[in-house]
Parts: sequence; structure tokens; C-alpha cells
Amino acid sequence: MDFLKRKDIPLVTIILVAVNVIIFLYMDFTGNTRDTMYLYEHGAMEVSAVLDHGEWYRVLTHMFMHSGIEHLGNNMLMLGVVGYTIENIYGRWKYLISYFICGICATIFSAAYDIYTNQYPVGVGASGAIMGIFGIYIMMSVKSKMEDGIGDPIRLLVLMALMIFGNMQEGVDWMAHLGGGLTGLVLGLLLYRPKKRDNTSMKYYPYE
Repeated sequence: MDFLKRKDIPLVTIILVAVNVIIFLYMDFTGNTRDTMYLYEHGAMEVSAVLDHGEWYRVLTHMFMHSGIEHLGNNMLMLGVVGYTIENIYGRWKYLISYFICGICATIFSAAYDIYTNQYPVGVGASGAIMGIFGIYIMMSVKSKMEDGIGDPIRLLVLMALMIFGNMQEGVDWMAHLGGGLTGLVLGLLLYRPKKRDNTSMKYYPYE
């Protein structure tokens, strides 16, 4: 299909947003997405359930669950904006794989912190993976600035820090945000190669 081949369409981002929205609508119509037990029963992340009972599927399923329409809306807005900006430049397959790697690493960071503090809250949301995509965006900006002198990665880094450490109130998994963001920075550093500007087609007329 020509639609799937068009490079100007962020296909992976559209699919990810659609899946998150569909799952949320299903869960919201069949129960209460703000109910902790309801979320737990449908695959939310909880460290003891994973480590003690072997429910490893929660590492992935919780990434597609959200607690309330505001939670969903904020995450999908950010995913849509950042995904639209970088998906086809970064590469669709790398983008999709990086999304899951960032989400899993964000969960590991969060789980390690839960074990350290001996507190095991129930967690849901795609924000760790999305923060990772934002980290990739920052590293792409850094590399582009080094290559072409364009972009403003410092502002993006400051914004990322504010998003992580400026939102540490109870109920927000800032450690997952930190883990996802750091993972995204590393993946962007390793996997993104900015295209060099092609000057071969430029004409030069000396002393015209």
C-alpha cells in the first residue's frame, strides 16, 4: 500500500497512539481506570508480582495502560509531537524498537528504586518510553548541531530535566522518567547518524 510507504507519515507513532487509546477506552468502559486494584488485575506493573510470582508480562502491559483521561491525554500528546518530529528521520524500525527498550529500561530503574525504598506501588503509563523517545530527540539535536550548527539541544536538555525533577510529587514515577530519558540519550548517541548536507547540486558562479 502506498500509504504505508509514505515517509512523511509517522506510521509507528500513529499505531502506538491508537493502541494506547483503544486499550484505555476498553478499560474505561469496562471498569474504573483510576482504581488501583482494577489496574493491577489487568496488568499494571508491581515489583513483587513480577519478582515473586513471575508475572513478567507486566513489564510490557503496563506501558499501554493509563490512569484517567488526563494521564492518557498528556502522554499521547507528547508522543504524537515528538514522534511526528523524529520518527522518519531516526528510522521507523529503530524508533519502534527504541520505544520498547526505553520503556523496559524505565521500568527497571523504577523497580530498582522501589526495592531500595521498600515500597511497591502499582504503576501504569507510557511516560517512561515516551521520555526515552524525547531523550533520542535531544541526542539527535545535539548531533545535528555538531554536524550543521543547527538546533538548540541545551534548551531541550533543560526542558527534560524540568520534566523529570520538576514533577516529583506523589503519584508520579519520576525514576521511570529518569531511566527512560537516560536510555533514550544513550540510544540516540549509539544509533543516530545525521545525514551530511549534500552540496554537489549547488552551482557556483565566481565573480558574476
